[in-house]
Amino acid sequence: MQNSSPSTAAELHELSSAVAGVFSQRGWTLAVAESCTGGLLAASLTDLAGSSQWFERGYVTYSNAAKVACLQVSPILIEAEGAVSEAVASAMVLGAQLSSGVTAAISITGIAGPGGGTPEKPVGTVCFGWAIERANASNCVTTTTAHFLGNRQSVRQQAVLFALRGLLQAIA
Repeated sequence: MQNSSPSTAAELHELSSAVAGVFSQRGWTLAVAESCTGGLLAASLTDLAGSSQWFERGYVTYSNAAKVACLQVSPILIEAEGAVSEAVASAMVLGAQLSSGVTAAISITGIAGPGGGTPEKPVGTVCFGWAIERANASNCVTTTTAHFLGNRQSVRQQAVLFALRGLLQAIA
C-alpha cells in the first residue's frame, strides 16, 4: 500500500501471511468484496507469493449499482439501510461467497472521507462482513461496524487491518 508506515506495512504483511497459512493448510479459498478500500484488501493478500492457491477473487463494488450488479445486493436494502450499513455488508459478503463458490469471504463498506459523512455515519465509519462455510451447517455470517480516525488513506488502511483481524478471529 502506498503511504503506509513501516509498522502498518509490517502488520499488514503479518496478518496477510497468517491468513495465507491457515487457508493453505485447510485447503480453503477466499473472496473479498470492497467498497471504500477500493481493492487494498485484495492487493495486500495477493502481494504474497502463492496466493493464487487460496485467493479466488476480489470485487471492488464502489458504487451502489456495482453492489447490485456484481453481488446481488438488493437496491431496496441499500435504499432502506444505506450502503454503509451492516445489512449491506452482510449482503455483500454473502454475494461474494455465493457467486465465487469460496469457503470464506470478507466485505468492507464505509466512508473513508474526507467528505461524505453525516452525523449518524461520520467519516471513518466502516461496516464489515465475514462469511465462513461451516461443515454440516449453513454459512456463518458476522458483521460489525468500526469507527476509524485519520485521513482517507489511514481510514482505508485501518479498515484492511481490521478486516484481516476479524477474519482470523472468525476462523479460529
